[in-house]
Amino acid sequence: MSVPRAIRKAFLAVEQSEGAGARVRRSIGTSQLRNFSPFLMLDHFSVSPGAGFPDHPHRGQETITYLLEGATDHEDFAGNKGTLYPGDLQFMTAGRGIVHAEMPRKTEDGKPNVGLQLWVDLPENLKACEPRYRDLRAAEIPTVDVDAGRATIKVISGQSHGIDSVKDLAYTPVWILDIILRPGARVTQPLPKGWNAFSYVLEGSAWYGQGQDRTEIQQFHNVVFEQDGDVVHVETDADATKDTRLVIIAGTPLDQEVVQYGPFVLNSKEGVYQALYDYQTFSNGFERAKDWKSEIGKPMMG
Repeated sequence: MSVPRAIRKAFLAVEQSEGAGARVRRSIGTSQLRNFSPFLMLDHFSVSPGAGFPDHPHRGQETITYLLEGATDHEDFAGNKGTLYPGDLQFMTAGRGIVHAEMPRKTEDGKPNVGLQLWVDLPENLKACEPRYRDLRAAEIPTVDVDAGRATIKVISGQSHGIDSVKDLAYTPVWILDIILRPGARVTQPLPKGWNAFSYVLEGSAWYGQGQDRTEIQQFHNVVFEQDGDVVHVETDADATKDTRLVIIAGTPLDQEVVQYGPFVLNSKEGVYQALYDYQTFSNGFERAKDWKSEIGKPMMG
């Protein structure tokens, strides 16, 4: 018999300003949930044209960007560049150091770019690895219909109902499932034992758990699960007037210290001081930052 995971806590991700003119709902990386290993941050972002995230560094983590609406350009000091479109993801391993820019592409309708950005910690032995990217296009992501077509699951990373994702997306093992629940849908999703897991409701509302533990969770709320148990059960009311969309995300916990200063995530204060020094002196991984400016960030950087 599978054991459902209990809810540890559920809370609203309050909208706040971030970057240059961006609006984000941050649910991991706040006082509500500081670190939930291996997860460091989850932002549900809305970035209008003319706003964005111009040139900035990272060290020691992986960032996973999932674009839901709009188009976002990316450029870094190693010459990598590209564009994400709706349904695309980018898995970026900062490793020993990267400086990059992420800027919304101007669209004809002027609507904002909307998506999720997840920061995942790197194991200590990989903190100094070379930076790398893996773009995952919408067309590469397998989907599976369950519960007689009442639910559709995009298997971005991991496994669901016998469908496996594309492999080798990130160094730290993470599962990401994007789930559409139509009225009356019921999904029971197995998760790896001992992994930390949460679910974020993008649209609509859903019931998590069964029986006495059944709890309704509204849009923009993050549901954090206990480690015990091996499945998450979620369903929607049969008389719901619209579909619900949510993500279920799980990752292997890392048994290590987390010392974070902005975009630098190390295992000690000394590591953070070293990262700041290396960035300021263009050394130990930041050599290419000297005299580099992104083309896409120039309008905002002056």
